[in-house]
Amino acid sequence: MATRTIIIAGATGLVGREILNGLLADVTVAKVHSLVRRTPGIQHAKLTAHVVDFAALPSLPAADELYLALGTTIKVAGSQAAFRAIDYDANLAVAKAALISGVRKLGLVSAMGADSNSKVFYSRVKGSLENALTQMPFEGLVIVRPSLLVGDREAVGQPNRRGEQLGFAFSKAVGFLIPSNYKPIEATDVAKALLIEVPRATGKRVMLSGAMRTTK
Repeated sequence: MATRTIIIAGATGLVGREILNGLLADVTVAKVHSLVRRTPGIQHAKLTAHVVDFAALPSLPAADELYLALGTTIKVAGSQAAFRAIDYDANLAVAKAALISGVRKLGLVSAMGADSNSKVFYSRVKGSLENALTQMPFEGLVIVRPSLLVGDREAVGQPNRRGEQLGFAFSKAVGFLIPSNYKPIEATDVAKALLIEVPRATGKRVMLSGAMRTTK
C-alpha cells in the first residue's frame, strides 16, 4: 500500500536523479515533493515539483522522509562562499524546514573524507553539515559517504570530470589492490543504499562505499 510521503532536494544531480527514480517506482511511496531551483523536465503522477529559493524556504508539506542530495563543486559554484551556501546552508535549511513539517527520517549524500576538522575546505564543509544534522532530533539519520562517483553526468547537465574518468580507468586496471571503500562507486548503488536504509533507520548510521555495494 502506498503510504509514504517523501521530500527530496537535489533530484537533478547524479545521485539525486537515481533516488528520485527509485522513489517514483516504489509502490509504497504515495507522494514525492521535489524541491528545485527551476522547473524540471520530468513529470509523474506521484511527483510535485516546488520551485524554491533555498535561501528563503517556504513551509514544506507534511512528509515522512527527507533525502538531501544538494551539492556542487567549488569550481562550478565560483567561490568557497558560494559552495558553502549550497552544500551547507541550503541542505541545513531544508532539514530544519522538513523537521518542522513532521519528517522523522533523513538520508544525506555526503562525501568520503567528510570531517569538520579537516584542513581541506570541501571535506570540512561536508563534515560540518553532518555534525549539524546529527544534533537535530531525527528518529533516523543515514549518511552515505561515497568515494569517486560513476555515472552519466551529461544526462543531468553536468560536464564529465576528467579526474573521475582517470580514477575509474585506474580502478578497473588495478581494482584488486584498492580497498572496497576507496573504489569508484556507481551513483545507482549510492541511491539504492539510501532507499533501502532510510525507511528502516533508527539512530544514526554512516555508510562508506564498501557497505553500499552490498546493501540488500
